[in-house]
Amino acid sequence: MADRRDRSFGHCRGRTKAAEIATPKALLMNRKKLSTRMGDPETPPRVTRAMVRDGWNQLSMLYRPPGATRFPTGHTDRLYGVWLAPIMKELPKGAPVLDLGCGCGVPATRILARRFQVTGVDLSDVQIARARELVPSARFRRSDMSRVRFPPGSFQAVVSFYAIFHLPLKEQYPLLKRIYRWLTPGGYFVAILGAGRYKGVDKGWLGSDTWMYWDHVDADTYQRWLEKIGFVVELSAFVPEKGSGGHQLFRLRRPSDSSPSPRRHREQ
Repeated sequence: MADRRDRSFGHCRGRTKAAEIATPKALLMNRKKLSTRMGDPETPPRVTRAMVRDGWNQLSMLYRPPGATRFPTGHTDRLYGVWLAPIMKELPKGAPVLDLGCGCGVPATRILARRFQVTGVDLSDVQIARARELVPSARFRRSDMSRVRFPPGSFQAVVSFYAIFHLPLKEQYPLLKRIYRWLTPGGYFVAILGAGRYKGVDKGWLGSDTWMYWDHVDADTYQRWLEKIGFVVELSAFVPEKGSGGHQLFRLRRPSDSSPSPRRHREQ
């Protein structure tokens, strides 16, 4: 079981004026039923989705203040540059890249946009509003990553930092399969996922009065899922965070058409 403090996210989320964001009725009706202990299996996805969206709408400026160069986790913009270096080096200029769970666009989307045609997707209205201001050269969509769709082969790389584990676990494997299909042969997928099993909701994250939801398996399970789908794992490394806990960095590739893969994903 992961340390309960293993809940810091290295991607920035958005915020417009908090007063302009109405708390969804479903969230208000269910908050009293939510437990801050290990996850509540009965919490419906619509409630966790509202919790995440509402939470990041309120937390954006706290998590990534204007002019900041690091996150509360202790991770710096420079570290994000290290994680993205293989993509920046290997892909051709102008390549289409997707940042899934882009937050406010800083730093990952902004780094990628220096070289590529970047599409950013995030659930938070505030994060997307900030991203459009902070990274004007990229394109952004306010959308639920579990519902967004792209044609097969749309991107030469997909990145997703500290975002996928905001989805209920049952929605994560299908999303990973779609990411595989969205990639061109030989395309990269770089993500930070869970390192240990954790499911839960919490109020007061980062000293705020907002709620947040997490659900992730351990790194070995994620790797088994990814390999089953057809990804080749180039890197799997634990990323520690300020205080205690941490998450797992994966760098993966979809095999090229000429590269044999014993466990290719069957299109559905």
